[in-house]
Parts: sequence; structure tokens; C-alpha cells
Amino acid sequence: MKQILGSFFRQLLFWIVFFNLTRIVFVFYHLHLILIEHIPFQEILVLPFHAFKLDLATACYFMVIPFLILLVQSVYSPRWINSINKIYSGVMVVFYSLTSVGEMGIYSEWKTKLNYKVIKYLNHPGEIYNSSETSDFLILALLLVIVSGSGIFLYIRWFYPNLVKVRRTWWFTPAFLLVTPVLLVLGMRGGIQAIPINQSEAIYSKSNIVNVASVNNVFNLYISVFENLQNFDRNPYLFMEDTIAQSLVAHVYENEKDTTVKIVSVHRPNIVLLILESWSADLIEDLGGKPGITPEFRKLQEGGILFTDLYASGARSEQGMASIFGGFPSHPISCITVQPDKYKKVPSLSRDLQNVGYSTAFYFGGQLIYGNIKGYIYYNGFQKIMEVYDFPDRFPQGKLGIHDEYTLGYMADDLEGLKPPFLAALFTVSTHSPWDQPYEKPLKWGDNEREYINAALYTDHCLGEFFEKVAAKPWYDSTLFIIVADHSHNSYYNWHPHSREYHRIPMLFYGNVIKEEFRGTTWSKMGNQHDIPATLLAQLDLSADQFHWSKNLFNPYVADFAYFTNEDGSGWIRPDGYFSFDQNSPGYYFIEPSETRQDTLIMEGKAYLQEVFKEYLED
Repeated sequence: MKQILGSFFRQLLFWIVFFNLTRIVFVFYHLHLILIEHIPFQEILVLPFHAFKLDLATACYFMVIPFLILLVQSVYSPRWINSINKIYSGVMVVFYSLTSVGEMGIYSEWKTKLNYKVIKYLNHPGEIYNSSETSDFLILALLLVIVSGSGIFLYIRWFYPNLVKVRRTWWFTPAFLLVTPVLLVLGMRGGIQAIPINQSEAIYSKSNIVNVASVNNVFNLYISVFENLQNFDRNPYLFMEDTIAQSLVAHVYENEKDTTVKIVSVHRPNIVLLILESWSADLIEDLGGKPGITPEFRKLQEGGILFTDLYASGARSEQGMASIFGGFPSHPISCITVQPDKYKKVPSLSRDLQNVGYSTAFYFGGQLIYGNIKGYIYYNGFQKIMEVYDFPDRFPQGKLGIHDEYTLGYMADDLEGLKPPFLAALFTVSTHSPWDQPYEKPLKWGDNEREYINAALYTDHCLGEFFEKVAAKPWYDSTLFIIVADHSHNSYYNWHPHSREYHRIPMLFYGNVIKEEFRGTTWSKMGNQHDIPATLLAQLDLSADQFHWSKNLFNPYVADFAYFTNEDGSGWIRPDGYFSFDQNSPGYYFIEPSETRQDTLIMEGKAYLQEVFKEYLED
């Protein structure tokens, strides 16, 4: 019994040690880059601690086969079974060493981890060899031999004792069979929390090379391959010739004049972006919602501009983040935030603002690990990033994190420490199940969405308190507030998930920086959240050319259109109609255009999806 358990945990420990051994080699191989970047030594020193959970998850995957071998050895243990374990572990050591050494080789050129795109290049090994210096290739080949050999030696010499004469008890084998898989699964998913572990767990530094070293190679490679191999060898949304699709998309983005209606009176206002979790337009009375759900938001409308025809292009938070900060439309199946090698090709609103002198901060009362949002936010270069672990311990928490009243209140005070002008973003949490906010639930209607509308009432109350508090701050009069949802949610109207109504969301521009003639007005230009970068940058007299999927909603000449995605399809909205479809369903879920526009409408919408997904694959 002790022999079996000892062998199991020693092998598990080996993988943690070996992962860190390869990490040390990576650091020394790129030591010149680390010195050039002046990365503090303490950041390197704590690498194993930040990498531990992801390493443990990967080690648990690697231990599935050894567990089965040990299970056999608990009842039958001839000497030859030990050789099977050694051969398996040796193969895995060589495989992991190959990923580690391969990553060392590509980092200098691509500044990224080993990913699916690199694996695809293995179809042409000659090109890989020809594109690298011979000396570098030989050094990496030598390192592969050294790292693999060292790992195999360590494993056999120190971590794997041969099991021959195993002492047995009648109860151990069934207990080992029942308990160990549970522990392995918990390790694989990173614990019992609602969100399984992902690369964000290991990301902690502002330095890209440190984060690359911290994230486990095989775990990251698995995510990259899994996300791409679903159907990404080719674009699954090919509806027409590329030239036709490009022409149609270019046409909808054409405008007669590159101009803007100036709604702000300050040249470089502070920007506070409040991203509301799961807010549907049906929560807002003036957007068709029932009265009494968001009375504080309605008061804010008196001092701002309410967008009446705005849609979320995606249905998940990570998709909303990529749209808001990267101006990149959501697409079916996957999201760009979960693949670091892809989102690095997307422009960044926060980085652009930093380049013209803005300080930046991001606040979230929950865990940013979801959808690899943490990794994406770090990439966006926010100078201050706070999630649930970074707020004062005194703040009450629910299952998903700190309640909105405390994070909003904290940010209201904390912004005084930011150098103006600043961009500060806060992502709320309370309008998400399990609806455990510390507030009464007075709304007794709403049927299946009663908990949801009461949660919205709570967050709305928190918004009221926030604006009452910040109104006294010295930076308030020079601040533009943008309040927008990350995505929509089912409401008491129970719209079909593929309908335009389901995806409609609120957005409000608010603040004393808005010219008086625009306060208390509505804006009917049709658009999406990924139009925020172009719309905002135009107000700041900054170029938005790099955000080519984003349009300026304050330009009267841009076309009215909006787009949203389904799990395996999309929707396309124009003033005279819309349609939505799914690849797995015959026909269309909805098709409501005028007869004269039907064919053009469908061509436009499908061309848009085709081009978005094409760019996603190419990035």
C-alpha cells in the first residue's frame, strides 16, 4: 500500500520538478533578453510559484497512465510492468522536452509560446531548418538531448522505485480506484471552483517573456490545438468567392465623409468604462424594458447619450472584452482571447491611449481566469490590474467574487491615485448567477428571470451610489463615462437566442464633458460594441485606422448595420430587415427583410462572417 502511494506521489512530484527544470533552461537561454528588458530578479524567482497550479494540472494529465499501471501493480506486480511505466514516462519526457526546446527556438522570432500555427509548419521541416541559423539549430538539438536525458535520468534514478514485492491489503485496490481518479480530475481542472483552470492562472507579470516561461508548454499547446482542430484547417464559413466577400464587406464600411459629431468638450478627457455583466436592453425602460428595474440608469440618461440600436456581437464575457478593447467582432465556436498567439495581432485601445499619455487601470471583483480574460487584459498593457485577490479582505464576497457596491466604491476612491488623463475600466459581477448579492429582492415579477432582474436592480443601485460618490471627486468634471454591457442575457420577454432582440444591449455615454446640447438625448445609429474604439478615438482626434472592423457611430455617413454570432452561425441586421442562421439547422432562424433587399442582405451577412473568421484564422 505504502509502496503504491509513494510511487504515485513521487512520479507526480517528478513532473513538477521537470517542468521547472525546463523553465530554468528557457530562462538561461533567453537571459540576454531578460537583461535587456531589466526584468527584476524577484519576478524570475517566483516563476515556480505562479506556474505551480498549471504545472500540477498538466502533471495530473500525465499521471493517468501511471495510475492505471499502479492500479494493476496493486494486485499483480511482476518486474516487467515497471518497464512499461519507464518507457511511457521516458516518451513523455522527450515529448515535453521537445515542446520546451521548440519554444526556446521560436520565442526570439515570434515572442509567443509554441502553438498550433507552429505545429502546422512541421509539415514543411525543410523550411524551418532553412529559416534558422545552423548554429542555433545545433544548440537547440543539443539542448533537446541534454534536457531529455537529464529528465529520464532523474526519473529512473530518484523518482521511480521498481515495484516487485508489493504488500497488499484487501481494501486498498478498490479505495485507490475510487479516490485517485477524483484527485486527478480535481488537479486537471485546478480545483473545485466553477471555472476550470487555464493559462491565466500562471500569468502575473507585465513582461511577456516571464509570462511565456510561466505558462506550462503542453497545457498551452493542448488549448491551442484543441481550439484550432475543431474545424480550423479551413474556414467553415465559406459562402462565396473571397473577392466577392471582400467587396461586400468593403462596401458596408464605405462612407461619404470621414467626419464626426463632436459630443465632448474636453480634448483629452479621462475615460471610465463600466462594463456591465449580462445586461440586456430589456433592463432599460427607454429601450423597451419594463419600468422599475434600473431607475438609477434612467436618471443617468438625463446627463448622457443613450444608444438605442446597439448589439453585442457575442454571448460570452471574453468575446465582449475582445470587442470593446480590440475592436474585433466575435465569431462562432471559439474566441480570440483564449489564443495568445492570435490576440497579439489585434489592435489595443488601452495601448493606443497609453501612447498618448493615458494612465490605465482595470478592476474586476471576480476571477479573471475565465476565458483567459486575464491574459488578454495583461496583453492590453493595463498598468494596474485588480481582481478578487487584490481587493481588501474586508469586502464581502459571493460565489463569483466581490459584490458590485464594493468594487465600484473602491474604484471611485482609487482613481484619485491615477495620473490624468486616465482610462479606467471596471467589469461588474453581480448580474450573473447565482444571484447572491447582499440586497433585497423586491421585484416579484419576471417569472423565470426574476432573480436576474433583481440582480440588475442591485447593480443599478450600486451605479447610483458610485455616481453620487464620484460627483464630488476633482476629476469628475473632466471624465467621460461609458456604460456598456459585455453581452446580453435572456429576459422576461424570453426572446429566441438567435433573434436580434436577444442580442440588443444598452450603452450610455455620460458625464459633464458631454456638451449640453447632447445631454439627455438618444443616438439611433446601429452598431456593435466593437465600434467603441473608432467612436471613442474620433472624439479624441486620434486615428482608428488599425481598428478596421470598428466604425465611428458619431459619423452620420457610416452605414447602419450590426452583427451577432450564434454557436455555429450569425445574424445580420440592417434598418430594413435582418436574418440569422446556424450551420447545423436548415433554413434560417429568422429572416425579416424587405423583398427587394433579401438576397443582398443575406449576401452581406454571410460575407461579413466569412471575412471575420478568415482574419481570425490568418492572425
